[in-house]
Amino acid sequence: MMDKTTRDLQLDMQTGDWNSLQHDAKLIRTRVFIEEQQIPEQEEWDDQDEISQHFVVYQDTQPIATARLLANRSIGRVAVLKAYRGLNIGNQLMQAIIDHAQQQKLPDLKLSAQVYATGFYARLGFTQRGEIYDDCGIPHSEMFLSLSEVTSH
Repeated sequence: MMDKTTRDLQLDMQTGDWNSLQHDAKLIRTRVFIEEQQIPEQEEWDDQDEISQHFVVYQDTQPIATARLLANRSIGRVAVLKAYRGLNIGNQLMQAIIDHAQQQKLPDLKLSAQVYATGFYARLGFTQRGEIYDDCGIPHSEMFLSLSEVTSH
């Protein structure tokens, strides 16, 4: 059990394409989605990685969180390593994506949230739309955020 707060952590956020962040993003996604959540490996990797903007959070030089922003304004593959959950890192990662989207003048963002995480996304301003559905055996819900209603941090 870690006894740290984000004030104790030296965090660094890197943004880039798949070629530059693939190694670190794959490491995190493999641990969280494939090993922890038992998502089949063939379901995790797709052709969207090559054309997405990627975000990786580092603690010192260790990759600890990742997400991607697809061309269709969809945020996906949001993952924080288990030892670093509850330290506000996911919030900082999502805020960086929201800030990036605002700089790119995107009108909105969407994501497919695992149902247990909808409260987390709701606190960031996302609202649920539609019915709950199954994705890889995990209940999900579509969520949306209008960027015209968000103030920059």
